[in-house]
Amino acid sequence: MDSVAPLVFTPPVHRQQLGLAGRVFALALSLAAISVLLTAVVLKPSPDGLGTHRQMGFLALHGAPQAPACEFLTLTGLPCPTCGMTTSFAWFVRGNWLASLYVQPMGFLLALGAGALFWGGLFMALTGAPLHRLAAQTSGVYWTTGLVGFAILAWGWKMFIHLQHVDGWR
Repeated sequence: MDSVAPLVFTPPVHRQQLGLAGRVFALALSLAAISVLLTAVVLKPSPDGLGTHRQMGFLALHGAPQAPACEFLTLTGLPCPTCGMTTSFAWFVRGNWLASLYVQPMGFLLALGAGALFWGGLFMALTGAPLHRLAAQTSGVYWTTGLVGFAILAWGWKMFIHLQHVDGWR
């Protein structure tokens, strides 16, 4: 009986390359990722562990100098799932990864992912190497479930440290 190796173990017979559209898309993703990280460089992390987003001025109402506080937090007294994300990014780009992880673990993971996306996208744009095919080796159900589970745990952590009044990093 002849055994046949699965295709995943069979090396390609020709060098795989991204086309021009793939390279441009990879470059666009890389630029989007670095723009998020550069925005975080400009922002000063809030010592309270949340509220850094207010420095961007989004949704400033009636001439107010800052964006309003989180409506979910205001109404319930609990942080929303994204509370602390901007603060986490701001700590991350300053190299204080422990503070980034502490104030919002999902923010830390997303900042880490943005950094990886920047370098991976730039590499794909410059070399044409199809790195995205590595992600196809794992079923999306596994990493999506893992990310959603981690996001829920991160939100639980944020609520815990908020209710304990220790959600800041000084």
